[in-house]
This record gives sequence, C-alpha cells and structure tokens, in this order.
Amino acid sequence: MSIRTKFTETFGVEHPIAQGGMQWVGRAELVAAVANAGALGFITALTQPTPADLANEIARTRDLTDKPFGVNLTILPAINPPPYDEYRQVIVDAGIKIVETAGSNPAPHLPMFHDNGIKVLHKCTSVRHAVKAQSLGVDGISIDGFECAGHPGEDDIPGLVLIPAAADKIEIPMIASGGFADARGLVAALALGADGINMGSRFMCTVESCIHQNVKEAIVAGDERGTELIFRSLHNTARVASNTVSREVVEILKQGGQFDDVKDLVAGVRGRRVFDEGDVDAGIWTVGTAMGLINDIPTVSELVSRIVGEAEDLITGRLTGMVAPVAQRV
Repeated sequence: MSIRTKFTETFGVEHPIAQGGMQWVGRAELVAAVANAGALGFITALTQPTPADLANEIARTRDLTDKPFGVNLTILPAINPPPYDEYRQVIVDAGIKIVETAGSNPAPHLPMFHDNGIKVLHKCTSVRHAVKAQSLGVDGISIDGFECAGHPGEDDIPGLVLIPAAADKIEIPMIASGGFADARGLVAALALGADGINMGSRFMCTVESCIHQNVKEAIVAGDERGTELIFRSLHNTARVASNTVSREVVEILKQGGQFDDVKDLVAGVRGRRVFDEGDVDAGIWTVGTAMGLINDIPTVSELVSRIVGEAEDLITGRLTGMVAPVAQRV
C-alpha cells in the first residue's frame, strides 16, 4: 500500500513527503538519500557560494541517485544580492525539473522555469500569498505554519488553522510545512486538506544530514519550548534554537535595539560554525518546534519508511476503527 496524492502525482515521487531547502543543510548526501527513499529532496542553491558550485553539487547528487530531486531558490532582499539569474541558468542547464521558490514573489522566475519544463513549488506563510502564487501559475504550494523553523511570517497562524484555510482556496497540489516530524503529522495534514508534508528539522536530524553530531544530539535532547523568535520588533521574525546568542538578541531588541546592534551576533558565518564545528552556542541556528517530536537520529530511509508505514496503519487501523458501522434498519 502507498499513499497517493495530487502532490505525488504532479511531482513524480513515491511518498507525499518533501525535504525543503535549508541553508547549509540541503546538500547532495541528504538530498540523494531523501530521493532514494522515495520522497522529494531539495538542494539549497544559496548554500553553494557560486553558481558553478551549484552545478557541481547537482552533479554530485546525480552520482548518488537516479530519482527525482529539486533545487531550492530562496529570493530575499539583500544589500549585495546573489546572482539569481546565474543560479537560475545553472538550474535550467543542469536539467533540473523541480524548483522550490521561497521568499519574494516567484513571478520573475516562472517564465524561464516553465519554458524549460520545470515545475515550481512555492513556499509561503499566508493564505493570501498562496492564492497569489496560484494565480501566477506555480505548480504547487508549500504552506508554512507558525511552528516552522526559519521565517514564519508575521501573522502567527499555526498549521491547525492555516492549512485548512489555505486548502479551501488552493486547487493545485499543496503540502503542509511547519511542525511536522512523524506519521501523526502526515495523517493530520492530509485530514486538514494538504496533499503531503514538508519537513526540515526532522531531516536535519538524520544520519545523512551534514550537520555536526553535536547539533543532532541537541535536537534530540531539546523539546518543543527550545526555540526563540528573533527580529519580532523588526517585523522580520525568525524562529531559531534557543541558546546564549539568540537569547541575547531577543533581549537587545526587547530593550529597543535595532538590527545594527545585533548584526554581528546573527552573522551567517557564525551560524555556519554551529553546523560545521558543533558548538551549539557559536551563533544563531535554525530549528523548529518539531524539535519536541524528534527523539532519534535514523537514516533517511528508516525515517521515511517509518512515517509512511505508521501513517498507513493510522489511516487503516486506529481511525477506521473509530467509525462505527451504521446499524441496519429493521
């Protein structure tokens, strides 16, 4: 038995599970493992320093899998923006057929991707942005609830409300993101109207994930309260792990500080040190409230098989058993 949805059919994968783009994490070894497990993995384009490095990472992934995988292209405002056009050209030239966009409006990127037979899955944090992306012609939506790691938007709407609210207005395939880590979440997402789930924190904590073992063990040891919301007063909220650095950032901004007062604390190079060297207090690092549901460090194959198998058991067993047969009329 397998769980077939609009998402699996449209994006050509076996299971309704995606590993979305994660800065410093979405690399060849993890993405290939996700693909080989029958789910959809994304290389994070901007983890690669140059477009040429992205081309090499795509080639490395292809050496490890012959299954479908995609590339995440996150478009964010920056003082010195990355060469998005060059990254986009690499994606096209490499023959990638699925792209996850996030951040700004995907409209400028759609004609080139669609002209080259590339399906676009757009991640957003609100119903209005999902409706807008659907009207622009994206092929799928990843709707990101307040529980998520990274940027949850400014509306603070958790998945229990956001997913069905979006499902009422979205006709194209839609997967749910934010707070998902196990079979219960997958079944709940399907019940709420989604066609699958996207997991970040859960895939971080697998054998094939490239982050330091210390970070994986910190995620296992942590619970659902172990995150901080930084940049709230700057209207650019981000959910990150609670550590000495993030708590200092929260305090500085709470006292009226501005971005310049914390920019050295939140520098990306410091966050990368966390993942590379394993010092969980070296800088800001991203994890979601799903940390409270993560209790082990399995292989990707073990994780995906477990989630799908337990989800099937939930659907055909526990839930089906709750439905009493209608008594026959006399």
